[in-house]
Amino acid sequence: MKNDRFLRACRREPVDVTPVWFMRQAGRSQAEYREIRKQYTLIEITHNPELCAEVTILPVKQYDVDAAILFSDIMVPIAPIGLPFDIRAGGPVIETPIRSKADVDKLHDFDMEQDLPYVIQTIQILSKELHVPLIGFSGAPFTLASYMIEGGPSRNHLKTKTMMYEHPDIWFALMDRLEKTIITYLEGQVNAGADALQIFDSWVGALSPFDYETYVLPTMKRIIQGISHLAVPNIHFGVGTGELLPLMKQAGSDVLGVDWRVPLADARKRAGHDVALQGNLDPATLLGPWQEIERRTRVIIDQGIQQPGFIFNLGHGVYPETNGEILRKLAHFVHEYSSNKVRQ
Repeated sequence: MKNDRFLRACRREPVDVTPVWFMRQAGRSQAEYREIRKQYTLIEITHNPELCAEVTILPVKQYDVDAAILFSDIMVPIAPIGLPFDIRAGGPVIETPIRSKADVDKLHDFDMEQDLPYVIQTIQILSKELHVPLIGFSGAPFTLASYMIEGGPSRNHLKTKTMMYEHPDIWFALMDRLEKTIITYLEGQVNAGADALQIFDSWVGALSPFDYETYVLPTMKRIIQGISHLAVPNIHFGVGTGELLPLMKQAGSDVLGVDWRVPLADARKRAGHDVALQGNLDPATLLGPWQEIERRTRVIIDQGIQQPGFIFNLGHGVYPETNGEILRKLAHFVHEYSSNKVRQ
């Protein structure tokens, strides 16, 4: 590996410049990907190791980012445990969502080699071809459970919260199943060659701190502990989680991902100084003028580099409308601006 500054920042070690990568850097914002999607569905791409590796590598070549992230979907390990899903325009859809303890009991054990051999093969290809670290990932237990209970995306997660409050026995049985599945899935990715891991909790911002601490944090602690032996950095990212950052810190990840709703300096105060931070430019900013992108990026970098351990990223994923040239220009600016700061 020629470029390990991302891994060094995850470990809060000195870096020459601030590392940068973008959530959803591979995908709908790329003309090349849109051409591929004319022939293949997202799921078909993930089942084709050579094609999936090509999609994963493409933004590294185009944007000169410091890390690649496996092209996949957070729902990939859910089908093998017994809950088939489809990816539609609005997101994942499950025809037979979880409604009872019996539904949870029907879920299978997960075996990476047997259930997802194409993911292993994709990572093995990437570990040979990439010159930057590869990030493997999984959905977090609350977000996965929300899809599994709601049957698809939800604005208010009422079915999910109702199960937590009225049927905690079902909820915690599902959490136990997801805990085992996520640990096995992440472990399999590292064994195949992934250099770091990110756990995405896109919907957990819907919870109050009390609910997070009661219904989610115990499972997250066990997941982080369960992958600690892998000796690769792990990132814990959530959306709308400014008020949850102190609790997320307790889960034990090496890096906390921060969305754009909380200033990075405030996130540092809430998370403490013994964890790296990743974030947190509003992805909508990339649709505006370059002067505004540059201005906001300076503020984020200035705040991020006050403590060891900072990775520049967006506060959520790249929007499909984003111009790829802007991502390339932004990655270059992050490197250039932070390099000048290091030398000062």
